[in-house]
Amino acid sequence: MTTIDDLPIRDDLRGKSPYGAPQLDVAVRLNTNENSYPVPEAVVEAIGKAVQAELRDLNRYPDRDAVALRADLAGYLGHGLAAANVWAANGSNEVQQQLLQAFAGPGRTALGFGPSYSMHPLLAAGTGTRWIGALRDPDFGLTPASAVEQITRHGPDLVFLCSPNNPTGTALDPSVVEAVLASAPGMVIVDEAYAEFARPGMPSALASLPQHPRLVVTRTMSKAFGFAGGRLGYLAADPAVVDAVQLVRLPYHLSTLTQAAARAALAHRAALLVTVDAIKEQRDRIVATLRSRGIRVADSDANFVLFEVGGDQHAAWQRLLDRGVLVRDVGLAGWLRVTAGTESETDAFLGALQ
Repeated sequence: MTTIDDLPIRDDLRGKSPYGAPQLDVAVRLNTNENSYPVPEAVVEAIGKAVQAELRDLNRYPDRDAVALRADLAGYLGHGLAAANVWAANGSNEVQQQLLQAFAGPGRTALGFGPSYSMHPLLAAGTGTRWIGALRDPDFGLTPASAVEQITRHGPDLVFLCSPNNPTGTALDPSVVEAVLASAPGMVIVDEAYAEFARPGMPSALASLPQHPRLVVTRTMSKAFGFAGGRLGYLAADPAVVDAVQLVRLPYHLSTLTQAAARAALAHRAALLVTVDAIKEQRDRIVATLRSRGIRVADSDANFVLFEVGGDQHAAWQRLLDRGVLVRDVGLAGWLRVTAGTESETDAFLGALQ
């Protein structure tokens, strides 16, 4: 039987594993940071009608520039943004891949501060970009001085910042972003996949876009909108960045049906985003309860919580799974990550952990 090692695969891909989390049939799945609340029936009907209206013309290619969708996304983001400032693709991973294709690639480097989103180095590998694994502080924070020192030492062509950070959950202080922008020689991408869950008073990097043409903010509809199956991610940046990304995007990369469904979801965002406060309540409940039990927990501005298990995290993961609760082992020694779900899911998690 042929294996991948028998094929002439690129040397830098040998021995690697594809990204993914276990999709197990258990009662409580809290491992992939999905929104646990189903799409409301009124929104289901609106999306269905929007998709239905496009079916007869599926013999035609979609709007390859997705102009109407980009205008809707700009309206949602605010900050004076227009369609020219926004680009959309099949999830924020594809957006980030396109940014690496345009601004990194063979002979160039990308840097991120770990522990952080594990897809960033995989996207770098896929585009032939050399990955530089810089580090966060021992408490998972990142100071301006530490970030600048590591950027100055390595001189990367592209820097990833994750705010709120995955898997630790904490948002970056704006001073860190500003310091990185001042010191980085190339592009700076701030991954804000969980921005809607940030605690009050935590600003977005969107406010810094007018002053920084090399800044890109990436977002997704997968989390707060509960649109993970719809696969819609997007970026906000200077229009020149959008022009650059269009040089590498595949033609007609975003289907007519995806564009229609996403626009319908955006039109009903009030009904979809109403779950955000409920999820934040459960997140804060998890943090408070675990700390009351003497468990070390990272501050979270996301829809998940990173908590210390004080030993073999995979053994702890398995013991939770044996009790019907699936969380995420992100490979961080002694720590696990749990998604904040519904009240009943939080009950199940806290009970299983106890």
